Amino acid sequence: MKATLIVQNLKCGGCVKTIISKISDIEHVSNIQVDIEASSVSFEYKDFDDAILVKDKLKHIGYPSMDMENTTMSKIKSFVSCASGKMGKS
Repeated sequence: MKATLIVQNLKCGGCVKTIISKISDIEHVSNIQVDIEASSVSFEYKDFDDAILVKDKLKHIGYPSMDMENTTMSKIKSFVSCASGKMGKS
């Protein structure tokens, strides 16, 4: 199955690198694509629980989906994730 999530705080290539790196760690999730212009993360997954894990992981690293609150902590986490991605330490 395929899903696309619209996320908050997605700004640059550093964000993209971190998102792909972190989401790739989730078993049964593949073909991850991030579109900065659309603020979207698309991926294929095996079952619904895998999609929920992706959504939770994105929130944890600072990129909550549009239906979630974008807290100050999420913004800080996305800044750190972005910087880590730029430095190659995602």
